Amino acid sequence: MRHMCSRFLITVPILILSILLSPARLLAQETPGGWIQSQVDYLNELLGVTVNWIFKFLFFDFGTGFPLIIAVLVAGGVYYTFFFGWLSIRGFTHAIDVIRGRYDNPDDPGEITHFQALTSALSATVGLGNIGGVAIAVGTGGPGAVFWMILTALFGMSSKLASCTLAVMYRNVREDGRVSGGPMYYLEHGLARKGLRAMGRTLAVVYALLVIGGSFGGGNMFQANQTIEVLSTLSPTVRSLSWLIGIILAALVAVVIIGGIRRIGNVTSRLVPTMCLLYVVTSILIILSHLADVPALIGRIVSEAFTAPAVYGGFLGVLITGVRRAAFSNEAGLGSAAFAHAAVKTDEPAREGIVAMIGPFIDTIVICLMTALVCMITGVFEDPELKDKGVAMTAAAFESFIPGARYVLAVAVVLFAYSTMISWSYYGERAWEYLFGDGSTLIYRVIFVGFVFVGSVTALKNVLNFSDAMILGMAFPNILGGVLLSPQIKEVLNEYWDRLKSGQMTRYK
Repeated sequence: MRHMCSRFLITVPILILSILLSPARLLAQETPGGWIQSQVDYLNELLGVTVNWIFKFLFFDFGTGFPLIIAVLVAGGVYYTFFFGWLSIRGFTHAIDVIRGRYDNPDDPGEITHFQALTSALSATVGLGNIGGVAIAVGTGGPGAVFWMILTALFGMSSKLASCTLAVMYRNVREDGRVSGGPMYYLEHGLARKGLRAMGRTLAVVYALLVIGGSFGGGNMFQANQTIEVLSTLSPTVRSLSWLIGIILAALVAVVIIGGIRRIGNVTSRLVPTMCLLYVVTSILIILSHLADVPALIGRIVSEAFTAPAVYGGFLGVLITGVRRAAFSNEAGLGSAAFAHAAVKTDEPAREGIVAMIGPFIDTIVICLMTALVCMITGVFEDPELKDKGVAMTAAAFESFIPGARYVLAVAVVLFAYSTMISWSYYGERAWEYLFGDGSTLIYRVIFVGFVFVGSVTALKNVLNFSDAMILGMAFPNILGGVLLSPQIKEVLNEYWDRLKSGQMTRYK
């Protein structure tokens, strides 16, 4: 089975490339520009057909209008929150202390610090989902969609707590210090402990395949696509050179991902704080300039969450839009952050779970809300020409307030996209390694780098739908397995919390 899957995943990209680059197709074009455009059109057509099939399958709603995947995400977060006694709120202050390094023991097993683990995970979530994704949510679902994004993130903190606690519980630390971890390992081995070995293995394999698809989609193509989108706001010639920019992006990604999680952690621990500061400061300036309007805008976000205009699909449409964009933004319930957090230097699974839950707070409750307010303050979200343009809407909002601000946003977007791609390459590589073994990871890296180029020249609609299908699909096996393992998680969390409150924890700073 493993060899058949490996042969299939290796053969398909080679077959596609051979078709795209066939001499017949090349000779049929009179100019290089015409040939390049034909390849772009062919890629869009191929991706569109594939996306439509996957999308209909994963978002089947049984005639209710409410996709099953959205129900699973919401139900999982609510269940964890109440089952763990709202530890996501009670443990917030302690999480900040851990992130500050007060509990870092350099002798603990693992590869990166708590801070590096969080920034590595954030680099995959704090990105274009916050800039482009929120703009799409506000533009197509109205301000009310933001309410559901925030509420989803609040419950999503507990989903991150659960998956990242499990990630450390069931990770594999090798003799050379390298870590193999992620949802595949806790799904397989955790469920095996409960006598559900076959179920655990099946869920793990399905999850790994979805992660690989998600790494190619939301973690790669969407980032490259929106990088082109924002750069095109600076110069219209960018679109005609998208293929060249795609090649440059691919080369820059390749330089970092060869180094593995240590290099990724080093890069993201510097990039993430810098790009967040750059983006947040600019957003705050715009918000402060209209501070008196903020209470009314917050009120609109809440009121329209329940009374959205029919043109946006009504209440149900707004709710689905908000939850879908929130999940794409912070990835809570999907288990993706577990890959980065599994590599942390710690012997306390609960501690890393508590650190991980801060991710959705920073990602959605802080940064996404800022983006939404900026789009609302400047009024660009009501522009019909921008409502589904993603990052172009945010760029217009910045530019309308600060002339030249689109250049600041362009820099932030490129940094966001770059950090997201290198982090998601690590996630996908761990899934690939799980399915096909250590010796095949170079194949994954080559394919991943190739998809950077694909994303830079394909249509946003196809890229976004493929990304949603793969990434949101990860919730099925992850939440199902996590709920079955939740008694184990609760036991570990309660034991840790009792020791913390009794003063038994060693502090190093």
